[in-house]
Parts: sequence; C-alpha cells; structure tokens
Amino acid sequence: MNLKFYRKLPIPLEIKEQYPVTEKMAKEKKKRDKEIHDVFFGESNKFILIIGPCSADKMESVLEYVGRLKKISEEVSDKLIIIPRIYTNKPRTTGDGYKGMLHQPDPKGHPDMLKGIVATRELHMAVLRDYGMSGADEMLYPDNHRYLSDLLSYAAVGARSVENQQHRLTASGLDIPVGLKNPTEGDLNVMMNAIIAAQHPHTFIYRGWEVESTGNLLAHAIMRGYQTVDGRTIPNYHYEDLLSVYELYKKFGLQNPSVVVDTNHANSGKKYLEQPRIASDVIHSMRQNNSIRKLCKGLMIESYLVDGAQKVDGGTFGQSITDPCIGWDKTAKLIYDIADKL
Repeated sequence: MNLKFYRKLPIPLEIKEQYPVTEKMAKEKKKRDKEIHDVFFGESNKFILIIGPCSADKMESVLEYVGRLKKISEEVSDKLIIIPRIYTNKPRTTGDGYKGMLHQPDPKGHPDMLKGIVATRELHMAVLRDYGMSGADEMLYPDNHRYLSDLLSYAAVGARSVENQQHRLTASGLDIPVGLKNPTEGDLNVMMNAIIAAQHPHTFIYRGWEVESTGNLLAHAIMRGYQTVDGRTIPNYHYEDLLSVYELYKKFGLQNPSVVVDTNHANSGKKYLEQPRIASDVIHSMRQNNSIRKLCKGLMIESYLVDGAQKVDGGTFGQSITDPCIGWDKTAKLIYDIADKL
C-alpha cells in the first residue's frame, strides 16, 4: 500500500471542545437556520444568495468581505437572506494545485491537514461570532462535515461528487439544506437520483460507525451548467431549463421542489463578469412564471473584494487565487439590483 500514515487526526468532538461555539452563537445560528429552512419549505418568500469567494483562502480578506456583506444584508433583509460562501475545500479536476484552506491554511506553504481543520473552524466561527452570519461550505469530504456541523447553515455537493454514494448518504443525515449540483456532463437524472437518495433514510457506515439517517427533505438541485465531450460549456439556467427541472420534480414526486442557480462555472462559460446578467435572467424567468418563482429559491454567486483572479503567490488583497470572481463594487450593485427586481 503506497500510503504513509502521517498522524492520527483529532476527532470532531475533540476539535469542537477546543474551539467551542458559545450560547450566543448557537442561538444566532438556530435563528438563521429557521429563516433559511422556511424558504426551502415554501413558508417564506424571501430569496437566498449564497455569495462569496470561489475559495476562502485567507481569514483576513474573507472577514473583510463578510463584514461588508453583513452591512448590505441588513439593508435588504426584507427580501433577501444572504449566506456567505466560505468554501474551505477546493476540488481539482486533475488533483493538482491549491486545494483550499483545509489542505493549505497558508496557500504558499506545505499541506497541513491538522492546521487546516483548525483554520477552517476558526474562520467559520469568526464569521458567526463577529458578524452573526452562519455560512455555506462545500462537502468535498463527507467525513469532515462534523468538524463544522455546528457552524454551517448550508452545504453543497459538487458536480464531480454528486454521483458518489457517501456524499448522497451523508447528505441524507444532515439537518441543513444540501444543494446537489448537476454533474459536469449535464445529466439531470443523475442529480435527481442524488436528491432522491438524500431525501430518503439510510443505514450506512460513517466515521467508523454504523449509522441511520432520517432523510433530508431540504436536499435540492443546483443548476451549474455542463460541458460537452468536445469541451463546449452549455448553460442550464434559462426559462426552459428551469421548467424542465420543475417537471422532473413532479415526475419523481420529491418534496419541497427547489433549485439554486449557480451563476458562474459552465452557466457563465467561465466568464465571471456574466454573473450579473445571468442573475437578472433568472429573476426575469421567475417573474414570468409562478411555478419557476416557487421553484427557484436562490442564486450562488462567486464574488470577492477585487475583480478577477491571481496566482497563488500574487499579492493583491481580496482577489481570488482560484477561479475569477466579481469584485466588491459589482457585488454590491448586484445585490441591490436583485432586491429591487424582487
């Protein structure tokens, strides 16, 4: 076996005891969870924005971003629920490159998973403690979810993981909304099968335990576009696409039909500046059709302090070191525009 067993990592309970959530933080998260759940259960007409950097690379710049986001969220709270996108894992197509804060708490340093676990928890804790905003993270490693389970209000399963059994079964045991993306080749049946699995109860192995899940009725679709075999990107956020998902939900008889539209990735053709236009297009579709309005619960947007992206060793504060993001000025305008159109 070509593995070097480097060290035994602390279990989630030990990390939570070392970095505990206060009673005030727990109360704030419970309140936000209820507001978010009400949207997915169809009991609230508010619209959700899951917005933030492609990858949460540095605590200082992420907290600066969240601080600005907090101020705007208070101004638009009658229409929008803003969930900071704090993605501390970065899936890589080939496995090479920067894999996020969990792997490299110092983007220029060597991988250190123990420091990474602590860094990701400290970042999510700071967002909740200092700004009263519980965040979203990608569930790249299902076994790691419990390190953050008392801090997150939203989890996403990526396009490369959506067909993985462990991701689906773990999602079935969570008590927060889990968005399951359509796969990179675009087969919506794969995504719908994942939602079925996540909404149903299961018995499975998790972190060395035999566990039973009750099913997660907040599991839902994320439309992110897809790629053809010849490399072309095809969007799936248009009016007809959303109606197709609505019909699939009816066909499969799933509860709480819900879609979050990813405005970047293949939906934008990897042209990050197209995100405001795509957001506007989705809201226009919602205004034209009541079924789409009820189905579409929110948008996922990649945004940071500075437009674009830089290399890992770049020195621009608040600019992405992974995929390009829209900068703060465009972000603020977009949030206000979305609130006005709703």
